[in-house]
Amino acid sequence: MKQSLFLIVVIFLFSTTAFTQSANKLRTGWYRAAITREDGAEIIFNAEVQLKNGKQVMYIRNAEERLLVDDIKIKGDSVNIEMPFFESFFRLQIQNDGKLVGKWFKAGSLKLLEFPVEFVYGNKERFAVTRAATENSTGRWQVAFTRPNGTDRPAIAEFQQKGSSLTGTFLTPSGDYRFLEGAVNGDSLLLSCFDGSHAYLFTATISGNEIKNGMYYSSAVPAEKWHATKNEKAALPDTTQVTQLKPGESKLNFTFKDVNGKNVSINDARFKNKVVVIQIMGSWCPNCMDESQFLSSFYKEYKSKGVEVVALAYEYSTDFNRSKASIQKFINRFGIKYPVLITPTTTSDEQRTEKTLPQLTPIRSFPTTIFLSKNGNVAKIHQGFYGPGTGEFYKEYKAEFYRTIRSLLAE
Repeated sequence: MKQSLFLIVVIFLFSTTAFTQSANKLRTGWYRAAITREDGAEIIFNAEVQLKNGKQVMYIRNAEERLLVDDIKIKGDSVNIEMPFFESFFRLQIQNDGKLVGKWFKAGSLKLLEFPVEFVYGNKERFAVTRAATENSTGRWQVAFTRPNGTDRPAIAEFQQKGSSLTGTFLTPSGDYRFLEGAVNGDSLLLSCFDGSHAYLFTATISGNEIKNGMYYSSAVPAEKWHATKNEKAALPDTTQVTQLKPGESKLNFTFKDVNGKNVSINDARFKNKVVVIQIMGSWCPNCMDESQFLSSFYKEYKSKGVEVVALAYEYSTDFNRSKASIQKFINRFGIKYPVLITPTTTSDEQRTEKTLPQLTPIRSFPTTIFLSKNGNVAKIHQGFYGPGTGEFYKEYKAEFYRTIRSLLAE
């Protein structure tokens, strides 16, 4: 009798433990996630939960990109997922069918934005394709986005279509929209991406060499219309005023705190007689994320050759600890070894340049890259960054970047 009772207790405890462990885990496999805007538009992306070194992690898929998310905490049926970059996170509840329901939170300069979100388990598909593609969107397109005030802003689209599957990106004078993934359903174009900051949805109708009735949705930003014409020679006009030195100036002069609170100056010994790359960035900026990854790799290769890199971060807030926490994500993920300094002004401050780099005309694009020669003079200023999602544009950017560095080293 005692033996039977002991066995019953053991079985009960084992079952309870097994249930608790099961309740404290996500189902491994693919999910189709939908972030819902106020206007009802759903921004779709896909994520896969895997077991890595005994720990559950998530990979967010955007075309060829796999964004590792490894800060997942589960208590009971509650799931907290912190994105690896940006001030962005999910608060979810596990449903009986494996679905995750809750909200996506994204910090802004003034308030914390929140959106309903739902992860449906067992669905690897991004958009339901109910009709075979009747149009081919592969190629380069001259694009115009129409702002809510009626003015147009130019862009280029680069699309690659295989059957109904569609990937590509948009490029603007200041950067790119990173990795987009979607489908062509009949003559309907559908593209989206999510990386923790970018949450984009593009819809349109393809008609031969024209794209019509386009709509562009981005997080909480008002929707924009867009249209495009196929043009393999499409180019971006110079629509922005390039940041440059003010008359009579040749050098920069700044001192800001790094993430450890230590003052770092461009006049410090580590920068003397070196070619210096200054990265103007923000931890809220997805193109800055791609540039940080590129510069981190570049610095490891060129530090011993007489090159230094220093980043100047313009954040949403003047709260040092808030900025540090966000910037530290970049440093940790990309193994950044060059100093990242926190400027004492915000990205939204109209006087940000005058307060931090008064030798320059206004900084208009994030990121902006400034090259200093060995004597400390500003040799070149480049606005924007075209990342790995842009294909040939990324290769051209890297080639020009390395040509500039080699030329300055040879002086």
